Amino acid sequence: MKLSPNKLEEPDVNLTPMIDVVFLLLLFFMVSTSFIRESSLKVDLPEATGLALAEQDSPIDIIINAEGQFTVNGVTLINPSTAQLSAHLEQAVGEIEDPHVIISADANAEYQNIVTAMDTAQQLGYTRLTLATRQKSKE
Repeated sequence: MKLSPNKLEEPDVNLTPMIDVVFLLLLFFMVSTSFIRESSLKVDLPEATGLALAEQDSPIDIIINAEGQFTVNGVTLINPSTAQLSAHLEQAVGEIEDPHVIISADANAEYQNIVTAMDTAQQLGYTRLTLATRQKSKE
């Protein structure tokens, strides 16, 4: 009777559990991190049920309150013309190629002011526009 020696199997490392743990840690940190933005004007944001976006690198903030005042990155404009808003936007953007523009408008702000801000940003070639909202309360 001839017995052949058993072939030695090479040990293999199963990476699946480690990858699962890494994804769970990533998910935990993403869910537990809060992304709160403070604005310079008191603005009552409209409510939406969509998911919150992660913070981007240095966005351009356009804040519109109920009285029609615009604030572009901390500079307040009272009833600005499209040209004045355009000039302040260009100054705030500087050398950034396609900036992320966040429009935070009061829930009671005139719709025309919001459209003016969006239209001015789009005429300047800025395509990354976001309307800021707050999470709808679950009552």
